[in-house]
Amino acid sequence: MIDYKMKKNIFILAGLVLALLSTSCDKTKSYSELLTEEEHAVNWYMAQQEIVPYVPADSIFETGASAPFYKMDEDGYVYMQVIDPGDLNNKPQKGQTVYYRYKYKNVKDMYNGYNPSWVGNSDNLLQSPSSLIYGTTVITSTLELGEGLQVPLRYLGYDCEVNIVIKSPMGHSKLQTECMPYLYNIKYFKAEY
Repeated sequence: MIDYKMKKNIFILAGLVLALLSTSCDKTKSYSELLTEEEHAVNWYMAQQEIVPYVPADSIFETGASAPFYKMDEDGYVYMQVIDPGDLNNKPQKGQTVYYRYKYKNVKDMYNGYNPSWVGNSDNLLQSPSSLIYGTTVITSTLELGEGLQVPLRYLGYDCEVNIVIKSPMGHSKLQTECMPYLYNIKYFKAEY
């Protein structure tokens, strides 16, 4: 049998749970709001860079740490700065395994005033490099960090290095619904057999 004091505690507890649930629901953002935040963050970052709004017709990019970022697609999902074009006479072919080392930062965190550390495997040679199958969009391991990571390989050779900003539609498959844009530094290598 439930006494008066126990009923009162149950009602108080139920009221607290409802209050917490209604408060947490108010803080949830819609997908549209998340996309808008992503757009603002990328625009903020790109406003600090020199931008070329198209891919050069001859696919010859300016290179180096002070090179511009190129808008790589019509929708502005990928912006690429070529640090080193690699061996332009030795480009990946569809179906080939390409290894890469990378590090990344969350652009939205940077926009919000945080100073995120680089994360990835490029600074730790004890950690294995990542790989993808060039030209494939169905293999889970290839798409884990997103389709945008393959964009530089259309234009550059093995041993290239790029800085690349990738918005969520072309980004990490598990984070697309969170609308997180990332700045990557990536170096691509040929598989040695």
